[in-house]
Amino acid sequence: MAAKVRHQLFLPRSTSERLVELARQPGTSKSDILAQALTAWLDRQARSELDERFGRRLDRIATLLERLQRDSQIELETLALFIRYELAIHPPLAEDDKAGRAAAARRFEAFLAQVARQVGQGRRTLAPGAGH
Repeated sequence: MAAKVRHQLFLPRSTSERLVELARQPGTSKSDILAQALTAWLDRQARSELDERFGRRLDRIATLLERLQRDSQIELETLALFIRYELAIHPPLAEDDKAGRAAAARRFEAFLAQVARQVGQGRRTLAPGAGH
């Protein structure tokens, strides 16, 4: 059992009468009721203080995350439409076109290497001032 500390407090008469009425229920006491009420009040104060300290910052982070999600969706949709367009305008290579397939494989490898370089160097093609 946790140690308890005795406190003396003064309540308005109407509040005291309500407390006495609540404490008449079996299994309850005035001390239990006041301890529960004070704990609930202190918990609400602590949450309010946290909201005050971190609420605006968390709201800014949430806004940034929403913007990132929206931008990612735009990028993915743009990429999907570009791929669909490219596939629609270029006919597929014939099965026996070994030279065409080899050239395509080299271009694809060059593309992957370029992506790796850009990402590795932290550069972005669409960054402001990129000039591409």
